[in-house]
Amino acid sequence: MRHDILEVLARSDFLYDRTEIESAIDGMASRIRKDLHGQFPVFLTLMNGGLFFAARLGLALNMDAEFDYLHATRYHGETTGSGLAWLHRPAAILEGRSVLLVDDIVDEGHTLKAVRDWCEDQGAACVRIAAMAVKQHDRCVPGLEADYAGFTVPDRYVFGYGMDIHEHGRNLPGIYALK
Repeated sequence: MRHDILEVLARSDFLYDRTEIESAIDGMASRIRKDLHGQFPVFLTLMNGGLFFAARLGLALNMDAEFDYLHATRYHGETTGSGLAWLHRPAAILEGRSVLLVDDIVDEGHTLKAVRDWCEDQGAACVRIAAMAVKQHDRCVPGLEADYAGFTVPDRYVFGYGMDIHEHGRNLPGIYALK
């Protein structure tokens, strides 16, 4: 389904601009650096949504880490999720290591829970979650929350700065929510 991004933006509310996003990312990086001081963590980006956020966070961390990625999705370009599909698992060895899962948003948390459980099954010493945004609602998987979060967003479909709407708008420099 093709979407004209200008038409979508006309039906959306602007939430956060690039300056606000990058300031929040810098704050998260500072907290992560303190919590993981002296470690060589595995920094795992969840693709595709986490790409822009993870790149900026990785640069802001100012610490050594092993960078890898994984691709697990429930959305397949749609606005609602379905069953989890693993498209790529990381090559990094997780056993005995601290893992930082980096994703664009914590919505209901099904994907992140499955990924966190997989990391723990691989023997990770600890798994922390960094998310650019956390959606405000009471439907999150019990026991799952971001250890580091930049923003709280409304319970609406959000996009921009890595998050897409039908695979469009990922590279918008701000965060928007459909009305």
